[in-house]
Amino acid sequence: MRAHLIAAALALLPLTGAGAATAPEPPDFVVIVNVDNPSSSADDRFVANAFLKKVTRWPGGDKIRPVDLAPDARARERFSDRVLDRSVPAVKSYWQQIIFTGRGVPPPELESDEAVIQYVQRYPGAVGYVSGGSDLSGVKILELR
Repeated sequence: MRAHLIAAALALLPLTGAGAATAPEPPDFVVIVNVDNPSSSADDRFVANAFLKKVTRWPGGDKIRPVDLAPDARARERFSDRVLDRSVPAVKSYWQQIIFTGRGVPPPELESDEAVIQYVQRYPGAVGYVSGGSDLSGVKILELR
């Protein structure tokens, strides 16, 4: 009798969802680089400094070419908060000051994850970020430490 109860309970598991494996939610953003970039991971501070153009070369010597998503992109909001440790408006203000003093220009802003991926594919020193669920064919994920 006990074996029948256990079998019945196990048969109900798929119906209740108990024990069912669910796919994890994709991350808010993924940092990507060109497939020829020898780096597979980088410190958060290095990536932040690359996007703020405080550092301009990869450890191997290649020129860093950061690229941003549009200011209203959710992935940009999350990237700015987590990696740059500032809001998107604060980053915009930072760049206004840099432009005003003639010390540089901000990274280009592209309208879609696909456009960022194409940019990163095109330039060996490129670094960008896209939504976690994007098709990352042709680029490499840069793990943040």
